[in-house]
Amino acid sequence: MGLRPFFMGEAKRRKELGLPPRAKPVELKLPVLDKENIQKKVRSFLYKNPIVPIVFYGLVLGAFGWGLFNFVKGYQLIKS
Repeated sequence: MGLRPFFMGEAKRRKELGLPPRAKPVELKLPVLDKENIQKKVRSFLYKNPIVPIVFYGLVLGAFGWGLFNFVKGYQLIKS
């Protein structure tokens, strides 16, 4: 007997125990993105809803203004 059972491969061990072979893992593939189709969908959405870019840019400018306001307010607290 000796050390042989410790060095036995998994396939042989499964066969001796009467177990079926281990299932092979399924390789997952990433989906291929169709760039032109996505661009068409985005453009059609923006043509149907022209307010979306205006709201987006408004929020960006508002966030920038809010950050600038807090920066100046914090600078004035440190300065005084």
